[in-house]
Parts: sequence; structure tokens; C-alpha cells
Amino acid sequence: MAAATAPARTGWRSTVWGELSSEFLGTFVLIAFGDGVVAMAVAALNQSGRAANGHTIFLASGDWLLITWGWAMAVAFGVYVAGGISGAHINPAVTLAFAVKRDFPWRKVPGYMVAQVVGAFVGAALVFLVYHNSIGSFEATNHITRGDPASNTTFSIFATFPAPYFHGSVVGPLIDQIVGTAFLLMFVFALTDTRNQPPLSNLAPLLVGLAVAAIGMSYGANAGYAINPARDFGPRVFAWLAGWGQVALPGTVHGAGLNFTAYFWIPIVGPLIGGVLGALCYDFFIRDVLAARGAQVQTEVESRGETDVEVTAADGEARGRTVRE
Repeated sequence: MAAATAPARTGWRSTVWGELSSEFLGTFVLIAFGDGVVAMAVAALNQSGRAANGHTIFLASGDWLLITWGWAMAVAFGVYVAGGISGAHINPAVTLAFAVKRDFPWRKVPGYMVAQVVGAFVGAALVFLVYHNSIGSFEATNHITRGDPASNTTFSIFATFPAPYFHGSVVGPLIDQIVGTAFLLMFVFALTDTRNQPPLSNLAPLLVGLAVAAIGMSYGANAGYAINPARDFGPRVFAWLAGWGQVALPGTVHGAGLNFTAYFWIPIVGPLIGGVLGALCYDFFIRDVLAARGAQVQTEVESRGETDVEVTAADGEARGRTVRE
């Protein structure tokens, strides 16, 4: 019975559309839990009576650790959900870097990116559905009118913005996004490189999540460590539709201690540049060295007339150590 019905259940699932559905759901999970943890920190905890008062928000290290660990778990489970089908890019910067340096088909790049943005948009919509009461309560308690500069506080549940000490300059935030995403792709390439030290027991998604936590803890305050164009743009579009207006798109706030104009492109362009730079950096300093040493080991094996002998991974590693020494 199962064998007879199996062909009828394949269809689009066996095509690229199956991969796009995977990217959609993986990114949806990423945002549902990532934006969800920010909603907890910004509005839900203080409005539920679980903070000092209804105005309490971002008690520096405490709330920041909640957010960085929340995003780490969001990334890990997003990758676990989608990894078996599409590889769980769930980030246009990852998709672009894999196309540039890992032979990912360029024809799939636009579809992956669209699926990721749509997944992020729907994830943000779910967070708003669940937390709209607490967001509205926080805005009422703090006399915030959605769309005004002060509403950047609740908008930050969905997307990112630069710190006030940049004084409206795009240079600092752009560099921040390039650097943060470069580290992300460096770590992703390291964790998926079979020549290096890839994690066993399917731990790679969890370690990618820890990499995101590390980036957030070390490089998060400047611009909110979007490091993912879909993660920022999809929820930003939703926030624009939900009433945050120009605070969301084009990302302009002049007031409430902030000063930036048309910020929306920074978390798109910066990560795309940074992702490719991180991939190039990893390959130049690590992957190409590993490949060269592997080729040297193979040459030695062939020179000894051992071409008909299977060289195990352990043998190769042992000979690799000999070559390095």
C-alpha cells in the first residue's frame, strides 16, 4: 500500500519548491523565536508583572543575555528544522556565500532569498499575533504613539536600528554588519568543512546557534546584529504594515535620542558583503591550506606506489601530521 501511494505524494516536493518550502519554514522558526524573545524583553515581561514595573526594559546585561541566547536557540532550531532538505541557509548572506564559494547553483539563489524573506515576514506576523496585547499595553503605559520616533522601542521587537552614538552616520553600522556577518560565514564554513574538524552527532546546528550568540555578545550593541538580510527586511516590512510607518520603512527616526535616515538598506547590503568576505577569508586562510596538505599527502602515497591501497581517514590524518611536522 505504501509503495503504491508514494509516487502520488512526491510532485512538487521533489523539486526546488521542496527546498524553498524548507527555507520558508526554517526562517519562519528563526524569526518566531528570535523576534519572540525580543518581544519578551521589550514588552511582555514588564507588562505581565514579571519586572520591577511597567516601564522596565533592557536592564543592560541581563536582558541582553536573554536576547542573545534566545536568538542562538532560534538559529539552532531553524537549522534543525530545515537542514535535511535545503541545508538550512535561512539567510540570504549564507545563500550568496555558498553560491560564490561552494558551487551552490546561482539559479536557485533568488528563490531561496524570496522564501527566506517571506518566512521572516510570516514569523514576525506570528509574534505580533501572540504579543500584540503586551505591545499595546507597553505603548499605552509609556505614552508611545506607534509611528512616532519613541515607537522605535517597540519596533525593535521586529527589526534592527543603529546606536545613537553613530549620530546618523551609516559608516559605522555598515562596517558593523560586514564584520558580524563575516564572522558568521567563517564559522558556518568551518563547521561544514569535512577537511577541518566538523562536529559529530549532528551538533552543527547547535554550534551555529552558539556562533550567533558569540556575535551578539561581542558585536551586538552597535546595530542589533541583524547579520541576515531576511531576518531584518521581512519583519521590517511587516512592522511597516502594522503601523510603525517610516520608523520601519525606510527606517527613519529623528527624535527620542536617535538620528538616522533610510536605515533599511544597511542590514541588507552589509551582511551580503560581509558573508562573501567571510567565505573568502575562511577559504584563503584555512580551506585552501587543508586542500594543499591533503594533495601533498596523496602525492606521497602515489610516489610510494600505493595507488591501489585504500587510504583511510586515519591514515591520511597521520600522514598529514607527518607532513606538517
